This record gives sequence, structure tokens and C-alpha cells, in this order.
Amino acid sequence: MRPTKSVSMTLLPSRFRNQPSVNVVRLYGVIGGGSRLGGAALNDAGLAPVIEKAFAKGKPRAVALVINSPGGSPVQSSLIGARIRRLAEEKDIPVYGFCEDVAASGGYWLATAADKIFVDPSSVVGSIGVISASFGFHELINRYGVERRVYTAGEDKSMLDPFRPEKAEDIARLKALQKVIHDNFITQVTSRRGARLVRDDIFTGEIWVGQEAVDLGLADGIGHVVPKMKELFGDKVRLNVIGQKRSLFQRIGAPGASEMIGAVEDRFEWSKFGQ
Repeated sequence: MRPTKSVSMTLLPSRFRNQPSVNVVRLYGVIGGGSRLGGAALNDAGLAPVIEKAFAKGKPRAVALVINSPGGSPVQSSLIGARIRRLAEEKDIPVYGFCEDVAASGGYWLATAADKIFVDPSSVVGSIGVISASFGFHELINRYGVERRVYTAGEDKSMLDPFRPEKAEDIARLKALQKVIHDNFITQVTSRRGARLVRDDIFTGEIWVGQEAVDLGLADGIGHVVPKMKELFGDKVRLNVIGQKRSLFQRIGAPGASEMIGAVEDRFEWSKFGQ
């Protein structure tokens, strides 16, 4: 009979049975729908099985989130963060967040799902705001004699059309929508960080580095995942990295057109933070 590859806890050597374990989830990349060059995008549908497994596998003493993200979709940020908090409370498992290069905008939203947040001295943290950017091409197409033809059922369907001059009412409507999302972001941060926040003016979209974020209450200290977990759970703690499955094309490095476009968009998001 061939031995099976899986090993039950009862068959593990005795030196491993009582060792505390921490499950690690790496949240790397831009947050949003669809796939990205070199890996899956961060979205709730893709991360759901990973997060569920992190809170279930091996009766972990804690779950550690290792975050490196410039942000992205506010809805996906909210869904992922809510899933983490729901499981943490259901299973009574503490969550620790570790910010690497960047945990900004939606990336910081993910960090707030942790009970405690740690940063590197050079981590870029914050950007608690909402942005919308595009281009205006109406003068360009007029110069070349191009006529724009748009037909809608509903007068607001062509709001902020980049091939038409801006309208004051469209800008006002966009800012009103942004305020709703910004208020939701502020509520998330204040509900999770509470009295640890030392100033009221941290919601302007500004970013901070390392110790500055700690001083403002956006993070709890300077620290990296391995030494911090050993400090909290002992030198023999086992760290189990739980990640997303990659598609065949991602494994063999054969991106399609959509992945290439996604990679360009991702590069733009990272570049805003000097990465």
C-alpha cells in the first residue's frame, strides 16, 4: 500500500503537536475585480477560500495579514475586511496586520481589519481618501473635425463624458458620490482604531511613513511578521502561509491582453506611492 501524502495531527511527531501555529495570509497587489499579470487581483471572491482556510486550518493561535497594496476598489476592500472581522469574531482568533512597502487607501482599509497593525520603518501608510481621475478630449476631437455622437435614455447616462466639456452639475454629483465613500472609509478607520487615533485631520488623503503612522495611531508599532509572532507566541511558533491558487496561464507566464492592460493599470497605482 502506498503511503498517503496527507498526515493527520495524530501522526505528527510529538515535538510538533503542541507547537502554537499562526496562519499567514499575504494580501499583495491592487484591490479590484479581474485578474492581473503575475497573479490574481485582490477581491473578495478570490480571497474567500484563502481567508476561510486561514481561520480554520490547524486551530491557529492567530492569523497574520501581510499587506502590500496601494489600494483600489472601496467595495472589495470593505468586503474583504468584513469577512476577516466576521471570522475573527466567530472563532475568537486575534488578527495581526503587517504593512510592507505600501498599505495605502484600500490597502490601509485591509490593515484596519487587524486587531493590531505593525509597519516597517519605511512603510507608506494612510491615503484615507477617494480619488477619481480621467482626461478631457473634447478640444482634441474638435481640432480634427471629429463629431461625437451619444444617445442615451436617461439624461445622466453620459455624466463626465471625456469627449464633451465638463459640466458643473456633473462635477458636483461626482463629489457627492465621493463624499459618501470617504465617509464610509472614515467610519471604518475610526471604528477600528478608536481612541488610538491622536488627531482628527488624518482623513485628508495624506500619507505617512513608518514611525509617523505609529505616532498618529494608524499603527501600533514597528515590527515584522516572523519576529513579532515569535515574541508573542514563542520561538517554536509555526507560520503557515496560505495563498491563492494561480491559473495555468499565470503559472507558465503567458498573460493575455487583459492581463497586460491590468498590469499597466497596476503600475500606475503603485507609482503614486513611489513604488
